Amino acid sequence: MVALRVNGEAIDVDVDEATPLLFVLRNDLGLKGAKLGCGTGHCGACTVQVDGHSVNACTTPLWSVADKSVTTVEGCGQDALLQAFIDHQAAQCGYCIPGILMGVRAFMAQTPDADDAALIDYLSERHLCRCGTHTRILSAIRDVRQGAA
Repeated sequence: MVALRVNGEAIDVDVDEATPLLFVLRNDLGLKGAKLGCGTGHCGACTVQVDGHSVNACTTPLWSVADKSVTTVEGCGQDALLQAFIDHQAAQCGYCIPGILMGVRAFMAQTPDADDAALIDYLSERHLCRCGTHTRILSAIRDVRQGAA
């Protein structure tokens, strides 16, 4: 049994402690926002936050989040960043967007003064998206950072 908080709710999960967090979120808790992309922690589609830091849930074993706070895209509600993504039509297929949203939230909280170059580096290193909406994603993030959203 592993105890943790998911989206603010205390949860006890009775599965093998080595199970990837992503599988627990999707299969046991019904939280489908984080997606399985590569399964090796390189694409970012499975990104969630653990104690405010972005992690790849596909490579994070359940035991490592015991007694920690996990936040998924379902736990964020309708905030300025999500609204900016909608306003800028930043999601084409939508598969990777929950991971990008969670990663960008953590990045912005941890590096509030980051410039566009740092943001681009972060996105290119942590999130793969084949839809080609990168400029829309950047525009949405810029609006939020500048308080326009």
